[in-house]
Amino acid sequence: MINHIFLRTFCTLVNVGHFTKTAEKLFMTQSGVSQHIKKLEKQFDNPLLIREGKTFSLTAAGHQLHQKGLELLRAADELEALIKQDDAYIGRVKIASPGSVGLKLYSPLLDLQQHHPELVIDYRFSPNKSIQRELADRTLDIALITELTNDSSLLSEKVAEEPLVLVTSNKVKLVNWKTLLDLGFISHPDAEHHGRQLLSANFNAFEHVEQFRCKGFSNQISLILDPVSRGFGFSVLPLFAAKAYLPQNSIKIHSLKMSVSENLYLCVNRHSIMSNRIKYIKSVITDYLR
Repeated sequence: MINHIFLRTFCTLVNVGHFTKTAEKLFMTQSGVSQHIKKLEKQFDNPLLIREGKTFSLTAAGHQLHQKGLELLRAADELEALIKQDDAYIGRVKIASPGSVGLKLYSPLLDLQQHHPELVIDYRFSPNKSIQRELADRTLDIALITELTNDSSLLSEKVAEEPLVLVTSNKVKLVNWKTLLDLGFISHPDAEHHGRQLLSANFNAFEHVEQFRCKGFSNQISLILDPVSRGFGFSVLPLFAAKAYLPQNSIKIHSLKMSVSENLYLCVNRHSIMSNRIKYIKSVITDYLR
């Protein structure tokens, strides 16, 4: 069995890159750090480091141990936290979603925090790819995404559907292909994904969003429709985001012949330990969206 103290010393050394600084960080002597590494090398009967004066590099075995060791240490820390404190209403829950569903969820989750002041809601608005990467790295507890991933470490459950809509300023009464070409496109981080789904279903001439002149970009969900409302171009957004735009009378949400919705998936990392507070928030989100 791997000694977790030795393993933590090794992983800290690799992360820090210096024996003396590792010793200081772990409140050890430099010789103590070296002893821990030697004991691991003896256990695995393999060198882990290639020492080069005051520096070092990793052997193939060292790379493998560092990669898997970080996972073991993270799981051990999660287990310790779970055993020490597993109240459903105490602790931080890290959540991320695309901005549109975030606009719908954030306020109700804050209402929960008001009822349970020791429950901390940590909510990030991010595009799908960033969310998938962070969930795979286990820097998130729960996530909502609209594009399924092939990452086998993630578990996904469909919890809702969200309609996609085409939005222009209120001065545009009807839209056709020429209207869209004339208007130009207001882009955002998920614009290619949204545009492809809705526009390909309704316009035979559509191939990709680059067919439209880009007339603006915003990565702030609450601001994407500002240039649209001023007549600078059109955009495609989930309905939650369009309905949340406060000056509703300055925009027009168009009904197209073919309606298109995107699925919302609630995701967790299959390797993470599911604490009671995460289970609680997961059930709240699921019930609210269904």
